[in-house]
Amino acid sequence: MTSLGAVFRPQLPPERLRGVVRAADEAGLDELWLWEDCFLESGVATAAAALAWSDRLRVGIGLLPVPLRNVALTAMEAATLHRLFPGRATIAVGHGVQDWMGQVGARAESPLTLLREHLEALRALLSGERVDTEGRYVRLKGVALDWPPATPVPVLAGGQGPRTLRLTGEAADGTVLDADMTVDGLREARRLVDEGRRAAGRPGRADLVVYLHAATGPGARDRLAAELDAWGGAPAEDHGVAGDAEAVAGAVRRLAEAGADTVVLQPTADEPDPEGFVRFVGREVRPLVPR
Repeated sequence: MTSLGAVFRPQLPPERLRGVVRAADEAGLDELWLWEDCFLESGVATAAAALAWSDRLRVGIGLLPVPLRNVALTAMEAATLHRLFPGRATIAVGHGVQDWMGQVGARAESPLTLLREHLEALRALLSGERVDTEGRYVRLKGVALDWPPATPVPVLAGGQGPRTLRLTGEAADGTVLDADMTVDGLREARRLVDEGRRAAGRPGRADLVVYLHAATGPGARDRLAAELDAWGGAPAEDHGVAGDAEAVAGAVRRLAEAGADTVVLQPTADEPDPEGFVRFVGREVRPLVPR
């Protein structure tokens, strides 16, 4: 089963979110994903609004940068979303962009250690545990949520490098991969995540969420090429797709076959019709992707 989503990019002003949420809900889109990018928009505030404005849409935040956040606050916000909207919120955390973390005085000397400590404490708090820990970065004394989620909830983490990918397998319930990912790269990421999960003695299979650069409509190929150039000049055939619903669905299916559980289509920064993009994904692409 492959879940299909789309990104509301924070380059859009927050007041555009409501129209995109309604279009996604009406089009039958599975998931809408939001970013907490510095210094654009809050992930939690936009997620709460999106969940409230929709009837059935699942909403993901990918990613919440852990250097910006005390883990107790992350747990409180995540638990509140899960209590208000059971089964519809997905929270993912990650290192954050290191240059941005440096701008706000939050850059960690060991991002990997911070992410591990944050994940371990966050999962424990959301499970209803009282947590005492004295780590390098995360320090809690008898902290427990008064209103933990009523049922177990997954915590995802973002990763790129091999050590981080293994860590997400060890300490998270799933992994979010950015759009700078080829099909072969996805297979390798799946291997590393599964390797980390086995090393930690954890049963089952982690979920993989993968972003995919996508463009459709007039000028789609030129817009995708410009987007890929801005992200580092990756070849379009490896890192993105431009075209009609069949072309986009084919790229989604290839990622699913390589190990993705959820594919999230990422429009270009200059997408001229964000509402039309999510309608396209929900109404035209979704029927062509096996559920």
